[in-house]
Amino acid sequence: MSSEIMSLITFVESYLIWLSSMPGKLATFILLIVFVALSALEFFRPKRRLPAKQLRRSYQTNIGLFMFNSIVISLLSATPLLMLAERYSDRGLLSHIDNPGWKALLSFLLLDLMLYCWHRISHSFDGLWMFHKVHHNDPYLNVSTAFRLHVVELLIITVLKAAYIILLGVDQMLVLINETLLTLFIMFHHCNISFPGEKHFGRVIIVPYLHRTHHSTERSEHDTNYGAVFSIWDRLFGTLAEREPLEIGIKNSSPQTVFGLVKFGFTSANPEPVPAYELDESLKSMIAEAAYYKAEKRAFKPGNELRDWLEARREIIRMVYGDKAGREQAGRIGPLPI
Repeated sequence: MSSEIMSLITFVESYLIWLSSMPGKLATFILLIVFVALSALEFFRPKRRLPAKQLRRSYQTNIGLFMFNSIVISLLSATPLLMLAERYSDRGLLSHIDNPGWKALLSFLLLDLMLYCWHRISHSFDGLWMFHKVHHNDPYLNVSTAFRLHVVELLIITVLKAAYIILLGVDQMLVLINETLLTLFIMFHHCNISFPGEKHFGRVIIVPYLHRTHHSTERSEHDTNYGAVFSIWDRLFGTLAEREPLEIGIKNSSPQTVFGLVKFGFTSANPEPVPAYELDESLKSMIAEAAYYKAEKRAFKPGNELRDWLEARREIIRMVYGDKAGREQAGRIGPLPI
């Protein structure tokens, strides 16, 4: 075990040497290339075939929201994270560690643990979920969903990262490396793809099939798999789930435009369901009577009178309210007395 750890440290050290001269523009270029590559994979080998029109709209909204957030953050953030790193790199807890490999590994692990805790808290408190639900409301999960964040949530995460940099004393190079790797992993696990050996990789890192569960419309499923990079935190704290969700997004209708999402984040709860059609008592009686005669015309079968009557009643409700609303109404209302 110790030899494996030392091998990892050696790899991290060599990786740091390669990245040490990497400027921010190169990091941005790498992220852009990976984004395009993952988008191409989704297009040619998707896990789920998504409607082209809705998928295109998802990309437009997510990229538009990313641009909006970038402008707001640049206006409000007087001290960028790299400037904080330059000032506090020799004062934090990591300044006592001489080995650059250990320092890099610990800084990345602690960043991922912090984001796991933040993510879990955002699902637990309504005041935080109101912003975080913007990320979850994309019904067509894809690589661009990684950038669907409400600006308030992004500001809070930026403040948390600033505190992490000051407390640990993370230097500029490590901040740049950590942010680049973190973004790569987040884009990767939002991808609409599947690949051989995915479940084996899922024992260590968050892979697409694990994160799809997190984007389920069912709360019992989306309150799981909080990790950003490593799945070990979910395994350690009992929040790991391995299920294939039936639906992605959040229940009920919600906006799918940039400014609609910004406004949506300031609402305290999910939108109400589309109002169901309510039947008054006189209409209930009319439907019950019509259903009785409709079933009678078909000739009741011995022992099946109730079933025949219910089938006739459902047909009449659909005729009155239309297919979708009729199905909802037929499911909501129990058997009516004749």
